Amino acid sequence: MKIIVLGSGVIGVTSAWYLARNGHDVTVIDRQNAPAQETSFANAGQLSFGYTTPWAAPGLLLKALKWMLHKDPPLIIRPRPSLPMIRWLAAMLRNCSTARYRHNKALMMRVSDYSARCLAALREETGLHYNEQMLGTLQLFRTRKQLDNARKDMDILKADGTAFELLDEAACIAREPGLTGLRGQIAGGLCTPRDETGDCHIFTRQLAALAREAGVRFIFDTRVQQLAQDGQNITGITTSAGVMQADAYLIAMAAFTPPLLKPLGLYAPIYPVKGYSITVPIVDETKAPVSTVIDESYKVAVTRLGKTIRVGGMAEISGYDIHLCPARQRTLEKALHLMFPGAADTSNARLWSGLRPVTPDSVPIIGKTPYRNLFINAGHGTLGWTMACGSGRLIADIISGKTPEIDTAGFDISRYH
Repeated sequence: MKIIVLGSGVIGVTSAWYLARNGHDVTVIDRQNAPAQETSFANAGQLSFGYTTPWAAPGLLLKALKWMLHKDPPLIIRPRPSLPMIRWLAAMLRNCSTARYRHNKALMMRVSDYSARCLAALREETGLHYNEQMLGTLQLFRTRKQLDNARKDMDILKADGTAFELLDEAACIAREPGLTGLRGQIAGGLCTPRDETGDCHIFTRQLAALAREAGVRFIFDTRVQQLAQDGQNITGITTSAGVMQADAYLIAMAAFTPPLLKPLGLYAPIYPVKGYSITVPIVDETKAPVSTVIDESYKVAVTRLGKTIRVGGMAEISGYDIHLCPARQRTLEKALHLMFPGAADTSNARLWSGLRPVTPDSVPIIGKTPYRNLFINAGHGTLGWTMACGSGRLIADIISGKTPEIDTAGFDISRYH
């Protein structure tokens, strides 16, 4: 089949790769001038296979209200007269029950576990390198209350059969020697050893190059404007470069998926939640993180990526605004200095912001639509890098008419209708 993939972030590129491996003639269209220029460009660098969890969780509303009172809040909500925002927030709150949390987490874990296997196989097949490390993640608790609250998560991890270790202060510092300066300030830590780290931008660019060698065509600097329909079929795509046609169409446009689907009568509640990161050069290896450390107080992740440190975090609900806010940079730099003082040169920090495509239940939309030849792979939230290979392989098999290796129930857009 001739297939057009809309979007060249990590989700679009992995989907295109697996579609080409299934024997299809694949074209990828993107408005940017190269792959991975938006949400996939400078994310936190985590592959959270061991700690995949929904945003919508019991107690979220109370936590959100408390965060908003912080000097350096991990959550910023900028209210505006926006029906999509109100509808999305209301739907998220409905997913905060214990029953919905467990249901959504099980769906997410299904994709995440599969993605870990697919990524390992892809690395073995292609020899890709992207500053990857398989050293796990350490979630750091500064107070006894944070540690006690985390025990609920540990119960869920245990029930799911997810590997984890509860560490005391000495064990945290032994695992991450750069935390020595925090001695006496650490209540404990939760280590998820299955987690990995890596540079998503490097991975996506390298996989796109391999996809080209496999016959995938990339068309950049081209805006997608509208999908044309005839009954239950999509007949073409109107773009800034003209009308393009294929046998099947896959939308992998992250937070920009809903506006494209709305004229077709399809509701995809994917909201753009803005996140920030800074990337800084390491100046002292002995003081730098070994892998990823998540600070529970600031809700930021500090990740080692080769000779640099990536600090990512915060959630700003403000629509499609991606302007860079200096105050967010100061917060990320502050968190880095408090955790790993002297490790990096923040005077050379590169600030970035991107729009995480978050669904109300945190479960991505993967699968068919009511239109016979239209498919979706979008809405992965903060876990696009984590779920990329698994969801890419899954959607490629669905489009190809092959029996997927995991159960697909609960992922397609029909759950919102």
